[in-house]
Amino acid sequence: MASFSSDFSLIWYLKELNQKEFMKFKDFLIQEILELKLKPISWTQVKKTSREGLSNLLLKCYGENQALDMTFKILQKINRKDLTKKATREIAENSKLYREHLKKKLSHNCSKMFNVSIQDFVQETVIQDDYDTFENLLVLKGDEKKPHMVFLKGMAGIGKTLMLKNVMLAWAKGLVFQNKFSYTFYFCCQDVKQLKTASLAELISREWPSSSAPIEEILSQPEKLLFIIDSLEGMELDLTKQESELCDNCMEKQPVSLLLSSLLRRKMLPESSFLISATPETFEKMEDRIRCTDVKTATAFNERSIEICFHRLFQDRNTAQKAFSLVRENEQLFTLCQAPLLCWMVATCLKKEIEKGKDPVSICRHITSLYTTHIFNSFIPQSAKYPSKKSQDQLQGLCSLAAEGMWTDTFVFSEEALRRNGIMDSDIPTLLDIGMLGKIREFENSYLFLHPSVQEACAAIFYLLKSHGVHPSQDVKSIETVLFMFLKKVKTQWIFWGCFIFGLLHKSEQEKLAVFFGYQLSQKIRHKLYQCLETINGNVELQEQIDGMKLFYCLFEMEDDAFLVKAVNCMQQINFMANYYSDFFVAAYCLKHCSTLKKLSFSTQNALNEELEQQERLLICWNDICSVFVRSKNIQTLQIKDTNFSEPTFRVLYESLKYPSFPLSKLVANNVHFFGDNHMFFELIQNHNLQYLDLSCSSLSPNGVKLLFGVLNQAECNIEQLILANCSLSEQCWDYLSDVLRKNKTLSHLDISCNDLKDEGIKILCKALTLPDCVMKSLCLKHCQITTRGCQDLAEVLRNNQNLKHLHVSNNKLKDAGVKLLCDAIKHPNCHLVDLGL
Repeated sequence: MASFSSDFSLIWYLKELNQKEFMKFKDFLIQEILELKLKPISWTQVKKTSREGLSNLLLKCYGENQALDMTFKILQKINRKDLTKKATREIAENSKLYREHLKKKLSHNCSKMFNVSIQDFVQETVIQDDYDTFENLLVLKGDEKKPHMVFLKGMAGIGKTLMLKNVMLAWAKGLVFQNKFSYTFYFCCQDVKQLKTASLAELISREWPSSSAPIEEILSQPEKLLFIIDSLEGMELDLTKQESELCDNCMEKQPVSLLLSSLLRRKMLPESSFLISATPETFEKMEDRIRCTDVKTATAFNERSIEICFHRLFQDRNTAQKAFSLVRENEQLFTLCQAPLLCWMVATCLKKEIEKGKDPVSICRHITSLYTTHIFNSFIPQSAKYPSKKSQDQLQGLCSLAAEGMWTDTFVFSEEALRRNGIMDSDIPTLLDIGMLGKIREFENSYLFLHPSVQEACAAIFYLLKSHGVHPSQDVKSIETVLFMFLKKVKTQWIFWGCFIFGLLHKSEQEKLAVFFGYQLSQKIRHKLYQCLETINGNVELQEQIDGMKLFYCLFEMEDDAFLVKAVNCMQQINFMANYYSDFFVAAYCLKHCSTLKKLSFSTQNALNEELEQQERLLICWNDICSVFVRSKNIQTLQIKDTNFSEPTFRVLYESLKYPSFPLSKLVANNVHFFGDNHMFFELIQNHNLQYLDLSCSSLSPNGVKLLFGVLNQAECNIEQLILANCSLSEQCWDYLSDVLRKNKTLSHLDISCNDLKDEGIKILCKALTLPDCVMKSLCLKHCQITTRGCQDLAEVLRNNQNLKHLHVSNNKLKDAGVKLLCDAIKHPNCHLVDLGL
């Protein structure tokens, strides 16, 4: 039990004691310090000091948390439980007051940010009473006393905010976390970042029903606090700061980014629990920096929910089913519809097109078309063909606002920001009414776009209407900068921006823009984008930074074969991750035009091995992807990561690679799982003149290992570097490997880290490594459970093998005696080691 303002609280408790009780308190205090083995304080110091002096002394020596914990224990011992009960009573009363406030505030539902038609659609569909789900969010495996740090990840608009606010509402109603948390506080990063600087006390006070929140009391039990931090992607956090740079004072004003970093890194209130939400890209960026107790994935609409939504919006059943089927056939569009707001947008857009007598198929081909159709329809009344001048100006203002927001990481805008970008106060009711903007807080003038992706679409339109040089904000950069930052994933919150820019160059989109704004847009953008891609050509470092999947989706949206061929052939290396059928489809569309690759790196997670309804379609795409090996005769490096192959999918790859028609010299298969005994894979190794083979973290069957070492023993094998780290190699492998080390005269680098080698295994290998004709130059044996006994054999290698230059044996059980054995061996005249990693 600890207090936020311990100085005030501690003095209050001590002043409630009479003189006799105060002396008893001092006696017990000395005992408590001894029992806890804390830094001692002399009895002379304690005996003479006043109540205020003792409070200051305890805080200085032990800090606020420890001082209060000791105080509460001693109050129990001197029979002043009434003081702690009074504090508990006050906390309960204030907690009840706060809960009532939350119930009134949250019962309106967070979807009220937008107009009635949107909120009704979303509110009717999202299930709000799944309290078991909420309760399970903070269920720990193992030690229940450990404070929670749960990360809730999910695509933008999937319903994370709605879910978190319903968690708050369920807690306020007493339906979840009974007796677990006295208070829960919700901070939206998009909202909080507008403050620039704040203290934690100020953030809490903003959520309190009255002007003065009982901060000392609220924070007197930090283990009873739950902080819900929503939309972490909206805050630029530097989680690499040294702990000394973080803040632990809840009253001290700090930049809000530093304040949140201090909470998440547990410098401030380490005993409290946290429920954090962010996009998967943001989580990926910071998962190594935040110690989570659990990670959960937010899901919203499943297929049935989406179908129900379409039937609710369309009056005619057949039309509803036709529109839904159209969406279901488009994997990318269907994924968008899993987000409630986007489902409403897609369904509404298709409904309006059908009502106008238009064919909805054309707008479903690419997501850019669907977004622009929705945006333009919002500004054009159903009875009109063209927008008014006022509507054109309003959309131009929105596009300017969107671009500024993208560059400043702003998704919640003040009225001042709207005015700066040409949106007048009189425009705001219209923009709210048509659903292009929503209000973030009921009583504050803060606004946001319907969805972050709608903001991205508007920001893309800005660059086709105006140059960044005419924007009122200097933060807005050139379109070239947008492209490179998007392709390199510099900002994880940019999901579609680059794709929309390319998509707007499609002929049909150019026509729609010209009709809406009344003039033909410049074609200079197309040339600028191609010039950007040309600068990539030959720049190895830049190509390594580019996310291939982002590039593929950009080119797919543009749908210009001539541009596509020129663009993909600017790339000598491509790295992409395909997790869904739509990813495979788009990657295949681009790679089947590629003929200049020297290096290809990809990962597919479980997508190639799942029993999918579209398995047959996926195999067609996979054939197109693998055909790049036939067309590109210069591929030297193939890197496969995090992939689980089925028999049909691996056979496609095998058939594409089995003939050594190109100079493949480097093959990497990290965390790759094969079906069966891997024989086809090792045939590929045998067929190519490899110099480098990395199979780290991959599943190798016993027969597969035998096949591999059989290949390595062949006279024509030229592999120089072999990496088998974390491959679960069994004891019998060491005999096979020892045989390879005796016979193979090209293998000079070996990494078998994170395998169960032990001293017995090292003894077998060292017999081969000590032979005079052994060519091994570099040996990596990290995390192999080697002890001092194994060091005796390694020392023998160092004294006999004059080729060995690098030896890494860190994270083993060497102890001082083992290290001494190795160091003594280095002094031997035959030892030429230059690098010893301990």
